Amino acid sequence: MGFDGTASLVFEFMEGNLLQFMQLHKKRFNEAQIRNVCHQILLGLDHMHKNGWCHRDLKPENLLVKQGVVQIGDLGSAKKIQPDIPFKDYVTTRWYRAPEVLLGSPFYDSKVDMWAVGVILAEMFNLRPLLTGNNAEEQLFWICSVLGSPTMKSWPEGQLLAGPVEYQFPQFSGFGLSFCIPSASESAIQLITSLLS
Repeated sequence: MGFDGTASLVFEFMEGNLLQFMQLHKKRFNEAQIRNVCHQILLGLDHMHKNGWCHRDLKPENLLVKQGVVQIGDLGSAKKIQPDIPFKDYVTTRWYRAPEVLLGSPFYDSKVDMWAVGVILAEMFNLRPLLTGNNAEEQLFWICSVLGSPTMKSWPEGQLLAGPVEYQFPQFSGFGLSFCIPSASESAIQLITSLLS
């Protein structure tokens, strides 16, 4: 079965948020469970994004689980996406923050939510966060060490954002997601790679 969210397996847990379930879980989630959660998160985000809204603070604590249903919670940071109008506030919990936000870009969109989903999926496989920087620079270091450093060809916008804040990307080819998430299938790695691109 592909990593496409078609699994009907339901999380049979007490009520709480996804972080609590990961902390209490004694063994890794199986891929069908992760696929089910991913499918529900993406359906919720699809509805938000189609209506022009960006959550901006997606993380396991903000994903509520009750009787197998996953809901996106804590919409306090959600904003309407308006092209050419910058976001004035800096949000998103650092470990789930997309690189463009880490580099201080005020112009971003729903892609930052998709980045967060990729990081959350990796965390569900490993039962620990994937990228754990203590500040923005260290977070970018972790991203580059796992995914490889961006170039002008692979991410020209990132190079342009780094200039004004005098940030130089460390030069890494990257461990790769398969190394960092060894229990994930090839299709899961492909999905997470797409979300973190």
